[in-house]
Amino acid sequence: MAGPRGGRRGWLVLVVLLFGGVLAAGRLVPAVRWYFRQRAARVVEEVRRRGIELPTFKLTRRGTLIHRLTHDPELIEAAEVYARENDISMAVAMARVERYGREIVPSFNAFLYFRVGIPLAAWISRSLYDIRVGPQRGLAVLDENAYEDASVVFVMNHRSNIDYVLLAHLMAHRTALSYAAGEWAHAWPLGRLIGGMGAFFVRRGSGDDLYRRVLERFVQMAVEGGLTQVFFPEGGLSRDGKLREPKVGLLDYMLRHFDPEAGDILFVPVGVNYDWALEDHSLLQPGGPEAGIRGRGGPFASAAGSMVRNLLLARRGGGFRLGAAAVGFGAPLSAREYAASRGVAFGELEREARIEEVKVLARLLMLTINDSIPPVAVPLVARALIEAPETTVP
Repeated sequence: MAGPRGGRRGWLVLVVLLFGGVLAAGRLVPAVRWYFRQRAARVVEEVRRRGIELPTFKLTRRGTLIHRLTHDPELIEAAEVYARENDISMAVAMARVERYGREIVPSFNAFLYFRVGIPLAAWISRSLYDIRVGPQRGLAVLDENAYEDASVVFVMNHRSNIDYVLLAHLMAHRTALSYAAGEWAHAWPLGRLIGGMGAFFVRRGSGDDLYRRVLERFVQMAVEGGLTQVFFPEGGLSRDGKLREPKVGLLDYMLRHFDPEAGDILFVPVGVNYDWALEDHSLLQPGGPEAGIRGRGGPFASAAGSMVRNLLLARRGGGFRLGAAAVGFGAPLSAREYAASRGVAFGELEREARIEEVKVLARLLMLTINDSIPPVAVPLVARALIEAPETTVP
């Protein structure tokens, strides 16, 4: 018979579904919105008393951020160009800017993040894995407050769709994280829940120039506002654990108008490793990493199905887990110091030259991530068996 603690954890899953409906109702019922705003305000005060500072940008109302986007001079200019090139009115172009802004901008709710999301992340992470924290050089520097004017960006390798859940759990006593979620996260109730936890939505590979400009300005506003973000340079899961070639779109957005005099960007490398990843089965399907993990609902359906099955096994007891999950934090890289050492002014470069410089930085970040990945037992044993197949295991 489940104890009170196990029963409380089991209710968290039901709470997630209920919150999806409640948040949807909150769009229609003012009293519901008022209630959750009051609860969120109390949580903000509580986490501040615990020493967790949330930037003003994260607490700014979603409508205010959308208003800032629709009145941004750069986006107004981009809309004018878009209207001319596509033979539409300026009003139609600006309506699209607003629509894209509403699609991208999250609606962070501190109550949802700290009272629902973080306990759920802790339960999922610890039910599935024996969590180990490796090198913590990056966190030690952050604790010294040596970069008070910096916006922190955790750059992380992508081994599983649970990566963010695990990192959010480990960082819960330090900050609230934000990250870019793909199209799969739009489905109900995930869209409202994930947006409420501070994630912003990104259309992968969008060819719409105006959409990309709106996304770019939001990312820049987030960096300037001190939002703590998680960034996966690989842009997709690794099939064999080896780091993939980094994609530089979001990184370029962060650096396109970077002004070292106005503030710094602190890139903290994070390496994650698993004995077994949730998606191991789908990642081993023929066709490479994209086969079986791409497509509408593909990555989420795969991870969610594996998560549910393994959580059910974990609930049955017997110490079932997927082995170890290890996380390491490398030494931070300051964008200000990096630019000065290379004599590069990102904001003054033409696009092609800037992209090349961003690629150089991205490759350096991948090296620091690789150095931060802690070893775990199962991959080491597997490699030893592959390299010495003639060895007999007793």
